[in-house]
Amino acid sequence: MRLEGKVAVITGAASGIGRATAMRFAAEGAHVMAADLDDDGLAKLVDELGTTSKEISVLQMDVTSREDTLRLVDQTLERFDRLDILINNAGINRDALAVKIKDETPHYLDDSQWDPVLAVNLKGSFLCAQAASVPMIRQGSGHIVNTASVAALGNIGQANYSASKAGVIGLTRTLALEWARFGIKVNCVAPGATRTQMTAGIPDKIRDALLEKIPLRRMAEPEEIAAVHLFLVSNEASYITGQVLFVDGGATVGV
Repeated sequence: MRLEGKVAVITGAASGIGRATAMRFAAEGAHVMAADLDDDGLAKLVDELGTTSKEISVLQMDVTSREDTLRLVDQTLERFDRLDILINNAGINRDALAVKIKDETPHYLDDSQWDPVLAVNLKGSFLCAQAASVPMIRQGSGHIVNTASVAALGNIGQANYSASKAGVIGLTRTLALEWARFGIKVNCVAPGATRTQMTAGIPDKIRDALLEKIPLRRMAEPEEIAAVHLFLVSNEASYITGQVLFVDGGATVGV
């Protein structure tokens, strides 16, 4: 097992990519602290892995709260006595055109759509990384994997989401430079269209147009992104830091 004895914190673990990553890491021998706002989803995750499993603990928390991110790390250390891996996976979207004029009236992508997306996707990644870095610095090793998106390159109707994910890429590169001397590798996965709750409501017409832009002509499964997470935190990736790995079925080839 590739993560035998390692301790991993995974945010956004109640569903989608986070859930798949928690399942895969536990199967690979890791002790997992699964975090999410969705308490019911966390309970289902524990049920599936086994209620008596020593490999997984859960915590309902908000990644935009510094207090919660510190509590997440504290409880992980209390339970497992170390922290080797952070997967910053929590994310949301609030899609809308930046400006849409209808009947001569402008409709703006407003603060209620902008602020939460930047708070969860960008600030949340920063706060969790800050908190996790302290025990990693003290032990002289660690892996942090942030989550960007192909949307970081720009996407119609996602000015807020694209800005947050582009920010995550800049954050990843900066933290990789700052923390390399402590043996901490910081990388970033940028998924393309993935079959999750976030994409479940896409209308068929838009979905078909999306698939036309993907050379592999399909969406990714969450387990495929989890496999990339596993590689980036494994010994095989020991000389990789500050990188962004697009996992998109070829969608960004030539971009």
